[in-house]
Amino acid sequence: LLTDRIDRKVIQVGKRLRVISTMAVGYDHIDVGACTARGIPVGHTPGILTETTADLAFALLLSAARRIVEGVEYVRQGQWTTWSPDLLLGQDVHGATLGIVGFGRIGQAMARRAQGFHMDVLAVPSPKGGNGAPQSSVSLESGTQSIAKPTMHRKGFEKGTSQGEPVREAFHEVDLHEALARADFVSLHVPLTPHTHHLIGEAEFQAMKPSSILINTARGSVVDSEALYRALVHGHIGGAALDVTDPEPIPATHPLLTLPNCLVIPHLGSASVATRTRMACIAAENMVAGLRGDALPHCVNPEVYRL
Repeated sequence: LLTDRIDRKVIQVGKRLRVISTMAVGYDHIDVGACTARGIPVGHTPGILTETTADLAFALLLSAARRIVEGVEYVRQGQWTTWSPDLLLGQDVHGATLGIVGFGRIGQAMARRAQGFHMDVLAVPSPKGGNGAPQSSVSLESGTQSIAKPTMHRKGFEKGTSQGEPVREAFHEVDLHEALARADFVSLHVPLTPHTHHLIGEAEFQAMKPSSILINTARGSVVDSEALYRALVHGHIGGAALDVTDPEPIPATHPLLTLPNCLVIPHLGSASVATRTRMACIAAENMVAGLRGDALPHCVNPEVYRL
């Protein structure tokens, strides 16, 4: 599981360890290098949680923009006694500008959802290096439709339809600084690598609009939590909606949880019955294959089979 740290020490102690299978796409909690050195294959569950995670990310965006959680608590606490023209005023989502940092499968799925709200999408490729290599030519996926691999352009990507006609999906490819400066909402979809650790920190929050909202469904350490707290307290940004935190799980006494403009949920990105069931099945398939001595269907370090 994501909260199980499989570091070099654990791997060294596990003398009979033959395979590691994680029920997740990300594997930053596993020392893959140490596993490879021991000839231990590492399995993960890629490619099946794209749409479910994008659903959750957009739900967080909507909830933060329209202050849904605050509204629920307002009613539950018995404060709703009359209608007021300035009660819990939020931000419009339709027609707003969305910056998507990390434009791989989940980032592109987020962009498709933004289209339905007529949002202007600013796409920022993932930083170079490791798993954060630019994702400007990855395949698009849609739950029920087979979609051709897109060709990325500065101002959009094309996909094939069932009739074979290309459909233009508009976005603008920009760098991180431009996206932060222009976006009303910034959604993070990068893997955690040395290049993305604290990708969003003090300087980045200073560059954002005072009304902007940060959404993080990637990894908690992509954001500097202390800098985020200061940005929220001092009004450098308008709010944050987090599915992931640093540390994770976040302690109940963490300062971020005292802020009304910070929405935090317990890492629910892939938490639908169908998706988690499929993830569990793939994790089991990886584990069984490894124990049988077969190649893992979804292997992080396939080079172990060439050692």
